[in-house]
Amino acid sequence: MNIKTAINKYNEISKPVKAALWYTICNFINKGIALLSTPIFTRILTEEQYGTFSIFQSWFNILIIFTSLNIFLSGYTKGLLLYKEDKDGFTSSQLSLTSCITLIFFIVYIINIDFWTKIFELSPILIFAMFVELLVMPALEFWTARERFDYNYKKVIIISISMNVLCLALSVLAILMTNYKIEARILPDVFVKLLFAGTLFIFILIKGKKLYNKEYWKYALKFNLPLIPHYLSNYILNQSDRLMIGKMVGKVQAAYYSVSNTISNVMMLLVLAINNSLTPYIYKTINDKHPEKIKNKISPIVILIALLSIVIMAFAPEVISIFAGKEYMDAIYVIPPITASVYFIFIYSMFSTIEYYYEKTGLIAIATSISAILNIILNYFGIKLFGYYAAGYTTLICYVCLSICHYIFYKKIIKEKLPELKDVYDTKLMAITSLLILGMMIFMSIIYKFILMRYVIILFILLFVFIKRKYIIDIIKSLKK
Repeated sequence: MNIKTAINKYNEISKPVKAALWYTICNFINKGIALLSTPIFTRILTEEQYGTFSIFQSWFNILIIFTSLNIFLSGYTKGLLLYKEDKDGFTSSQLSLTSCITLIFFIVYIINIDFWTKIFELSPILIFAMFVELLVMPALEFWTARERFDYNYKKVIIISISMNVLCLALSVLAILMTNYKIEARILPDVFVKLLFAGTLFIFILIKGKKLYNKEYWKYALKFNLPLIPHYLSNYILNQSDRLMIGKMVGKVQAAYYSVSNTISNVMMLLVLAINNSLTPYIYKTINDKHPEKIKNKISPIVILIALLSIVIMAFAPEVISIFAGKEYMDAIYVIPPITASVYFIFIYSMFSTIEYYYEKTGLIAIATSISAILNIILNYFGIKLFGYYAAGYTTLICYVCLSICHYIFYKKIIKEKLPELKDVYDTKLMAITSLLILGMMIFMSIIYKFILMRYVIILFILLFVFIKRKYIIDIIKSLKK
């Protein structure tokens, strides 16, 4: 295939597929930057310092649930459909709402700084920096979601990659030039985000010209307040492991777990990119009364994500050795369950997308709350008995539980809203790939110690991919239809 033919084929791809493709590539580049930074930071920071930074990130992820209500997620996307005649005004009013909530939380903090310093176990300057990030980052999220909704991707790619590269460069330079390592890791990162997100903050408010709109604020609060248990519970599933490991075992073990999470999150970013790109497509397809088209679009993606999961599990020791160093090799046994968890995140997110569309936010909160409570209980006893390894497996158990809950609710909604269809997705295929992932997770964990056997299996996987290359290419091509 010559270059001209390739360009012609690319031009034939629909705009939604192009957007999905480039958002996926962009996320891989950004995650690649994060991965490349891992061996740098694990070598210029002590394990305890690296663990402290991961705890800072965990607290940020908790607080942004309350300060922004995560308004920039599915509720905002649905709002763009409802208020399509005033997208700019709707966006600026949503941003002003998150800003007001953030300022209220900041006032609560400064009233009793000593109390909150003990709770967070972070210095006041780091907490102040966190609030700056909490204030401006929703602007970047709103702008990105709006661009993704309109299938625009060029500006998003330029800004996100530029921001990540600059964050990495300034943080490394700052760490090397000062003895205040934790501050040097965090403050340049926050400064760069303030520079980019702060600019978008001003742009959105000027363009939208609406700080307050009763209808828009009421919609946002009605949609998102019931989801706080869901978002908080989702955080517990994603991030609380680090905090519990840090409290119960130590910051060094929290660093090990954080490194394995960083590596497995390569797939997480892919899943999020695909999910974010598919959400507008699913919404618009249902809105246009053609939900039967969704199955053919999703099934190939399920297969590809399952294959990627297996590949990441297979190469875990090599990836840990390259990107973190031999002192972190103990973390390889956490990668298989975390990788399997990311696969189940994709599965449940497909079901929950239907719930979001029909605004069944109460059901979403119930499912995630059940899984989060289960996660805390299992983590407490698991970490206590088996150390930080247990956190990976307890997380997996909870995501399997979450997928089952969302599947039950999803079937209920389909029966009520789309009675002419038995399924929007190929749930039989999802079940088969789920069993395959669980089986490979157990198998890979067992053979890590047997290097020769693992390499033989990796060779067979590569051989299988080569033999089935036409089938895999056909799957990828099907995404263009």
